Order: sequence, then C-alpha cells, then structure tokens
Amino acid sequence: MEIKEYARILFKRLWIIVACVVVATVTTAYYTYSSFQPVYEANTKLIINSTIGQSGNEQIDYGTLTFTRMFLDTYREIISTPAIMEKVVEKHPELRLTANQLIQSVQVITNNTSQVMTLRVYDMSYERAATVVNAVSNVFKEQVPEIMKVDNITILNEAPLIGNPPPVNDTVNRTIAMSFAISLLFGIALCFLLEYLDDTLKTEEDISQVFGVPTLASVVRIRKSDLKHKRQQQQNNNKAGEANYAAIPK
Repeated sequence: MEIKEYARILFKRLWIIVACVVVATVTTAYYTYSSFQPVYEANTKLIINSTIGQSGNEQIDYGTLTFTRMFLDTYREIISTPAIMEKVVEKHPELRLTANQLIQSVQVITNNTSQVMTLRVYDMSYERAATVVNAVSNVFKEQVPEIMKVDNITILNEAPLIGNPPPVNDTVNRTIAMSFAISLLFGIALCFLLEYLDDTLKTEEDISQVFGVPTLASVVRIRKSDLKHKRQQQQNNNKAGEANYAAIPK
C-alpha cells in the first residue's frame, strides 16, 4: 500500500480521528481539573556539626566527621518521636495537629555522605506546610541539647512563608497531552481497522484483484448538485444558441 493510499484512508475517515481526539481530550481535561487537589512541599535543612565547646567556638576536627555523621540516624529517630512532636503541639497550638499527625506528616531525609538532614512536609496549603516544618525544626533544635547533652545542630534554611510555589503533583498538562496522543493513535488505528473490515468493491483495482478480469465499464455516482449544475449549463447553452428575430410589419 502506497503513501497516497494511506493518506486516502485517513482523509476519508478524518471525522473519526477528530471525534476520538476531541472526546478523549475534553473528557480527560474535565475530570482532571475537577478532581485535582494541589499538594505543596516545604522543607528545611539542618546541619549536624562537630562538638561545640562552652565558648561557642566550633572545635574543627576532621577526624570526628565520621562520628558526627553517626548522629544522623539517631536524630532521625528522635525527631519522629512524641518527645519532640508533643513539644511542637504544646508550643504551636495554632497548627491544630496531634503528635501522631505530625509524626506521619514530617519526612526526615538523611544521606550517609553528608552532614545535612532535611525535614519535608506535604500539605494542600503551602503556608501550612511551611509553618509545620519550621516549627518542628526549631523545636527539635531546642530539645536536642536537653536530650543528647550536646548542641551541634544548626538550621541552614527555613521554608519561606511567602511565595506561590507550584504544586508538586501538577501533572494536569501531562495527562491531557497523553490523552491527546493516545486518542490520536486510537483514531488512526480505528480508521485502518474499518478499512480492513470493509470488503466492498469500490475501484477498478478492487475488481481486478478479486475477479482477475479487466473492467469494461463503470457507473459513476452522480450527486443532485451535479445534475442541477448540468441542467443549468444546458439551459445556458440553449439560450446562447437561439437566434435573434425581428418582426416585419406588413
């Protein structure tokens, strides 16, 4: 089958492709936008330092870096305990969250090759997520010296309370684009399927392939508009061929 034949098949049933694409894309867009609930992410970063002396000057000892990183796992366990979260609930009643809810909502991310610990919170309100993660970070920094008897945590950055970051689950455009592409392929495949299932004879080539004999004559389909145009053309020709006559008085 040549490229022209493929183009003919697609053009003949172009309305099927357009209908599939329009219905699928519009339906996907409607349900996606109507059910979409944005989720925002806010995070803070804490660094675990080496031991700080009473004078407040950091005692830099690169040999203790490996030991310092061992604190990461310990702190990750401590921060997800009621000992910390209940203090957050006590100091920040405006959050209206229980200790168990805070434990479930705060994610602690650590890396064995780094001294940085990340606290992350997801919420449908960015301002609320930022408030929660900042509150947990500050309370944790305050409680660690009492629990571990060492003050070696510094807050690198807090989540800003202002701004309008994009939601982390914003996949609406991607979903609509996928729907468009899939429906387009489905429409094209449907056109070729219908053409394959259509076993009627339409062209001289079809007759030659099926019966193996040449075509002597063919009946052309005539539209009403063609007949009307043909009749009007004949009337114009008749008027053009009429002679002009003049009456002679006696």
